[in-house]
Amino acid sequence: MIRDEISVSIQTLRWKCIESRAYSKRLHYGRFALSPLHKGRADTIGIAMRRVLLGEVEGTCITHVKFDNIKHEYSAIIGIEESVHDILVNLKEIVLRSDSYGIREASIYIVGPRNVTAQDIILPPSVKIIDTTQHIARLTKSITSDIRLRIEKNRGYIMHSPNNYKDGIFPIDAVFMPVRDANYSIHSYGSGNEIREVLFLEIWTNGGLTPREALYEASRNLIDLFIPFLHGEEQNIDGMNNRKGSNMPPFPLSHVLTDTRETIEKIAFKHIFIDQLELPPRIYNCLRRANIHTLLDLLNYSREDLMRIENLGKESVEQVLEVLRKRFAIDPPRN
Repeated sequence: MIRDEISVSIQTLRWKCIESRAYSKRLHYGRFALSPLHKGRADTIGIAMRRVLLGEVEGTCITHVKFDNIKHEYSAIIGIEESVHDILVNLKEIVLRSDSYGIREASIYIVGPRNVTAQDIILPPSVKIIDTTQHIARLTKSITSDIRLRIEKNRGYIMHSPNNYKDGIFPIDAVFMPVRDANYSIHSYGSGNEIREVLFLEIWTNGGLTPREALYEASRNLIDLFIPFLHGEEQNIDGMNNRKGSNMPPFPLSHVLTDTRETIEKIAFKHIFIDQLELPPRIYNCLRRANIHTLLDLLNYSREDLMRIENLGKESVEQVLEVLRKRFAIDPPRN
């Protein structure tokens, strides 16, 4: 029975990983359950989570490839069995994983004849290849091949113009979505006013993230969307300023802030990781070395504390403070 499979308390909302499988390096599956939920809430959460899983979870892939002395996508390279177009398609299929933001550079330098696979890519330390057996090209002659790659972390899908080639640099249509599919179902139990629901989430990923990691990432993204409503200051939006004489009563948030401040700091900020602040890579690495991983960790530091972090100068501290002010209306104390 499903109710026997999930041990939950009627008073406490809990989630559980029911099933986790790795069918291959590029296909991972996870099934999760959240319960007990009041009637209707499972559908609300399921719709939101599925949309975020499929469109907002970030991934890493190759976005540009540079060949020397190549002018066109359909050019043939002497000594290489594949055309430039075929090589680009093979590079697009490579699944990568990266825990840091910003543009990364990689390269392929090999001497033929031999088969070239993803294992031959020279990567920066922060990037990992999920399946190193992915075929790239076959060198049929004793030639040297030097290919340079640009790697980025982003979300969604980016299409490039087919004629946007310059200096031998070929952009690749980038698919940043590590979640291949997501689905949800609902099981109800009880009767009358005691009806409760169990939400089941199924997640398939390409191996760049595990289903459990994708679930965490989607949850953090949803939290980010609702954090602005927890702040008391209402900001005017161009063309949508409040008109005089409006019959809409003001929405008092002062008591909400007072009651939920501890919740915001201990729950919401705990699940916002510093890689979501889109800081420059050097600042991000300095904070990580100081064991600052979440926004809550960062808020435990004053300005003077931040200045004491190794290799984090005054200008870098100001950049961090500017991000906190703009995104969260937070101004840490000086001491």
